[in-house]
Amino acid sequence: MSEQKAFSLDIRDNGIAVITIDVPGESMNTLKDTFADEVGTLLNRLESESDIKGVVFISGKPGSFIAGADINMINDCETAADAESLARKGQAMFDRIEQLDVPVVAAINGACLGGGLELAMACHVRVASDESKTQLGLPEVQLGLLPGSGGTQRLPELVGVQQGLTMMLTAKQLRAKQAKKAGLVDEVVPNSILLEAAMKHALKSKPKRTKAPLKGVSKLLEATSYGRGIIFKKAAEQAQKKSQGNYPAIDKIIETVRTGVEKGREAGFDQEARSFGQLAMTNESYQLRQIFFATTEMKKETGADGVKPAETHRVGVLGGGLMGGGIAYVTAAKAGLPARIKDIAADGITHALHYSYERLNKKVKRKHMRRAELEHTMLKLSGTLDYSGFERIDVVIEAVFEDLDLKQKMVADIEQHAKPETIFATNTSSLPITQIAEKAKRPENVIGLHYFSPVDKMPLAEIITHQGTSDQTIATTVALARKQGKTPIVVKDGAGFFVNRILAPYMNEAARLVLAGEPIEHVDKALVKFGFPVGPVTLLDEVGIDVGAKVAGILRKELGERFEPPAAFDKLMDDDRKGKKNQKGFYQYGKGVKGKPVDSSVYSLLDIEPKQQLDRETIAELCVLPMLNEAAYCLQEGIIRSARDGDIGSVYGIGFPPFRGGPFRYMDEIGIGTLVAKLEKQAEKRGDRFQPAPLLVEMAEQQRRFY
Repeated sequence: MSEQKAFSLDIRDNGIAVITIDVPGESMNTLKDTFADEVGTLLNRLESESDIKGVVFISGKPGSFIAGADINMINDCETAADAESLARKGQAMFDRIEQLDVPVVAAINGACLGGGLELAMACHVRVASDESKTQLGLPEVQLGLLPGSGGTQRLPELVGVQQGLTMMLTAKQLRAKQAKKAGLVDEVVPNSILLEAAMKHALKSKPKRTKAPLKGVSKLLEATSYGRGIIFKKAAEQAQKKSQGNYPAIDKIIETVRTGVEKGREAGFDQEARSFGQLAMTNESYQLRQIFFATTEMKKETGADGVKPAETHRVGVLGGGLMGGGIAYVTAAKAGLPARIKDIAADGITHALHYSYERLNKKVKRKHMRRAELEHTMLKLSGTLDYSGFERIDVVIEAVFEDLDLKQKMVADIEQHAKPETIFATNTSSLPITQIAEKAKRPENVIGLHYFSPVDKMPLAEIITHQGTSDQTIATTVALARKQGKTPIVVKDGAGFFVNRILAPYMNEAARLVLAGEPIEHVDKALVKFGFPVGPVTLLDEVGIDVGAKVAGILRKELGERFEPPAAFDKLMDDDRKGKKNQKGFYQYGKGVKGKPVDSSVYSLLDIEPKQQLDRETIAELCVLPMLNEAAYCLQEGIIRSARDGDIGSVYGIGFPPFRGGPFRYMDEIGIGTLVAKLEKQAEKRGDRFQPAPLLVEMAEQQRRFY
C-alpha cells in the first residue's frame, strides 16, 4: 500500500490538471515542510507534460482550503538562518507555480489563510465560493511573524499597498465578496459549481498580472512615491499607537512591503525571508505561538477526561438583561441552537430579542450576512413569561441578579419544570456555585458558566465546578461554550473564581497609587504600555465602580486581608459615581467630550493633589506583581488545573499581554527567584499583601519553573 499523499493529481479529459489538497489525518489542511518533495515532483510533471492546458488547486476537505502553514515547523528551527531558509523554500515553491506556462487557478472554499493565501496568490486566477466559511487573510502578525512565502509582496500587488498593509497589520480576514471587491479574487460562485468555474478560467489563456483596482484617494496616494510615503508613515503611527511598540512584527511588515514597492520584488522577497527568520527567534513570537498551541490543545479536551459530552439541542436563558441577551445571541448566532428566553416582564424579552436583531442587522448592512440568514437566526429565538417549553430544554443558563435567594429559587423552578437531566448553568461573577447548588435536588446538574461582558465579544468562559458537579455536566457545558465561540477553562469553585480573583489585587493596587497622588492617566498609560488593552482605572469605569466595590467586598470577606480594598470606594459610591454607565466616574463622559479627559473633580472628592512621582515601569510592576502572586495562589489551591489554563484565562479574560504569554509564562521569564525577591522587597515597604505565595517560595528554593 502506498503512503497517502497530501497533494493528488488528476489530469481530466479536457487537459486540466486538478490538484486536490487533502492532508491525511487532519481536519484542516495545513502546509508542512515535509510536503516540499511531494510538491516538487508534482511541479516537475506539470512543467514537462506538454498536453496540460491548465491547472486547478482545490481542497478535498469541506470548509478548509488551506488554514495556513504548520506552526510546529518554526519550533523546530534553532536559529534565524533555519527559519529564513524555511521562508526561502516556500518562496521558491510558489514562484515555480507562478512561472508555469499554463493558467493556474485556485478554487477556494473555506479558510484560506497564511500560507494558504500565499499559495492562492501565486496562482494566476482565484475563484472563491460564497460560503460563510470562505475567508481570506494573512494573520501571521498574531503569531509575532510576517507572511514568509511571498505574501508581503503579492498581497499589495493585488489589493494595493494601503489595503494590503491593513490586512497584514490587523490580521483582517475578508469574506469572498469583500475579497472580490478588493481585487483579491476574480470570481465568486456557489460552492456546487466551484470546480467547474475554476476549470473555465484554466482553459482560457494565461492572464497578465493586473494592477489593484484602486479608486479615489487610494489611487492618488499610491501613484507617487510621496503619496506612498504618507501611507507607510500613517500605517506605522496607527499600528504602533495600538501596539505600544510591543510587537516587532509590525515594523518589519511595513519595512518589507516598502522595500518591495520601492526596490522591486526580488529585494522584497529577500527582505521578507530575512525578517521572517529574525522574527521567528523573538521572545514575542515564541510566547504568541505558545498561546496558539495551548488554545489548539484545549479544543481537543472535554474538561472531564474520558467523558463524552451529551448533545445539546435546545437552550433556555433566564433573564433578558444585557447578559441574558448576549447569551441568547451567541447561542443562536454562533452555536446555531434555539434559545428560549424567560423573563418576568415582556419588556425584558423584547430587549433581549432586539439585542440579537441589532447585531445581526449590522452584519447584513456590512454584507457579512444575507437577510435570509438574519431571519433564520431570529427564528431560533423565542421568549416566555412562564416556563412553557422548558420541558424540552437540555441546558438552562441563568443570568439574573447577583442574589443568592433568587438564584436558588431559579434552581428549584428548573428542577420542577425541566427534564431530570437538564443542566442548570449559572452565570455568576461572584457567588459561590456551592451555595447556589446547596438546596438543589440534583446538585450534579448544577455548574457555573461565567461569561464576560460584552458576551458577543469576550472570548473566555469560566466553567466553574462545585464538589458535586458530575463529569457529564462538565463535558456538556464545555462543549456548549465552545459551540458559542468561547474558549472555556474549567475552574474550581471559590470566591472570584480565577479571573476576577487575580484582577482584584491588580485593580486595588492601581487605586492605591491614584490615592497616593499618581495622576489617573499616568497609571492607565503605564499599564497600556506594559501591554494591557486598557488601563486599570479605565477598566474600573467600564466594569462599573459599584460592581467593583461589591466584588471587592465579597473577596475581602472570603479571602482575607490580602484583598482589603482601598477606602476610596465608599466616597465614590456616596457621590453616585458608577463609571461609564451613569457617565460619572474617573473620566469625563457625555456629549461634547473629546478624547478621554480625566474628571478632575474626582481628585478633590478623594482629597488628592495629583503629582507624578513614579515612572511607568515602577507603576506597571506594582500593579502586576500582586496579580502574578494571586495567580500562583490559585494554582496552589487547585482553583485552576494547570499553569496553561491560567495563562489562557488571563490572556482571553482580562487581556493580559499576549506577547508575554500569560502570568505563568511571564513569571518563568522573570525567574521565580527574582520574582520572590521583588515581592519580598515590596512587602517590607508596602505591607503583607505583597508576601509571596508559599508555592512561589518553594519553587524558588527548588529552582523550578511552571513550564
